[in-house]
Amino acid sequence: MNGAELLLKAAAASGIEYCFANPGTTEIPLVAAIAKGHAPSLKPILSLFEGVCTGAADGYGRIAGKPAMTLTHLGPGFANGIANLHNARRANTPIVNVIGDHASWHVNYDPPLASDIEALAGAVSGWVRTARQAERVGEDLQCAMQAAWQPRGQIASLILPMDLQANAVSEAASRFAPVQAPVRRFAGDQVEQVARALREGKRLVFIVGDVGLSAAGLQAAGRLAQLPGIRLFAETFPRVSHRGGGLPDLDRLPYFPEVAIEILDQYDLVVCAGVPEPISYFGYEGIPSRLASRERLLSLAEVGDDVVGALTALADLLEAPACVAVEQGIELPSGEASLTPQSVGQVLSAALPDDCIVSIEGGTCGYPFFTASARAARHRVLTNTGGAIGQGIPAGFGAALAEPGTPVFCLQSDGSAQYTIQTLWSIAREQLPVVILIAANHRYAILQNELRRYGVTEFGPQALALTELDRPRVDWKALAKGYGVPASTVRTNAELRLALTRAVASKAPCLIEMEL
Repeated sequence: MNGAELLLKAAAASGIEYCFANPGTTEIPLVAAIAKGHAPSLKPILSLFEGVCTGAADGYGRIAGKPAMTLTHLGPGFANGIANLHNARRANTPIVNVIGDHASWHVNYDPPLASDIEALAGAVSGWVRTARQAERVGEDLQCAMQAAWQPRGQIASLILPMDLQANAVSEAASRFAPVQAPVRRFAGDQVEQVARALREGKRLVFIVGDVGLSAAGLQAAGRLAQLPGIRLFAETFPRVSHRGGGLPDLDRLPYFPEVAIEILDQYDLVVCAGVPEPISYFGYEGIPSRLASRERLLSLAEVGDDVVGALTALADLLEAPACVAVEQGIELPSGEASLTPQSVGQVLSAALPDDCIVSIEGGTCGYPFFTASARAARHRVLTNTGGAIGQGIPAGFGAALAEPGTPVFCLQSDGSAQYTIQTLWSIAREQLPVVILIAANHRYAILQNELRRYGVTEFGPQALALTELDRPRVDWKALAKGYGVPASTVRTNAELRLALTRAVASKAPCLIEMEL
């Protein structure tokens, strides 16, 4: 047995199911060990770009609630995946990265692909280690797993020199203790403090995140929402938000800071339930970065705490009434009418099968969908927590692997889809029931919105050259076909309804271009 085989045995013993991989020369011993079947329960998933690997690991971790493993090649390969690891870090997703490095006896010669991998990994990881002994490679992997699989999940990165992968190790090194799943807790005194503020007549606005947006958390939030002096919002970009099926509707806190500040200022105190301090996404002159001053903040539960338990305990303490189910049913727009962002949200919401998953990236249709989806069938929504573009389709891919057979819909803007479009190949290869919906407005709408906020009212040729995507327009059907995914183009609400019906029935991957 060698170090590579030992690492695979440790990964399997730790409960890791998938290895999202884009390996190179320095990972060949690991590839050989996988090929020989030394860890049959660990399934390798090849992707054509490292950003797909890391985005898929993020989506998998959010739905499965435990880490997947990524395998990338040296510093440049890992760097290709950093953007989606940034999103995963903001989502507190547990991920174990294994990064191949040059042989320890070779790296000091500064070969062309040598780089400071520890510095790169440290930018997005809560735990980083370089393996030093082949006999301890399995122990290193288990330490990475334990570091990642915390109540407040984090990214753990293990750098593995090529010679340690190839070196022989003893069978005794392969005896592993099970890695324990994390246990969440909440602080009773924080619950009491929030209850006391309400009893004193304070008006409270809650921002709920983390597992507080699960079905049980929303039901507790729905109880609290019926009490006088309380209003609740979901965080602006939740890692996972349960929606529909009669669950209470927690609208997301508005994105633009002046709107969020105006809402929060109507209340005496802002209660954080599984979210960090609310901060403006970007800084704008004359608008505070903090959406609420620190002296107005109360913490019911921290990120990683038992947010559901804290919300439920508070509802019990305040003797809040039972949660009232939200009425289901979505009013559909005219079938003959052309698609709009609002109609896309309505049609997609009405088409969702029970307990499906929706990965959203892009504001064009994302916000209208979230509004409409409160009355849809029960589903879960993933959003782009860190703002690094290129997450939506890979996260949907990973989510589909976390729950084999569960339909996944990727509601995607056309500009951001191009960052990790290689995911289509991986989806086709695995034949997953993933429906990719491209909002094809052929522009960077968010940039045009920000230009308007900056005072640019007329877009001349230079502004359009930087924000329009129509010269040439992307041929989405041809692109999807090239990656092995069948595709269609829809222009009306009726056409979208029919395409979604067929997609759900096929239980196979497809792409739908929505001309807006």
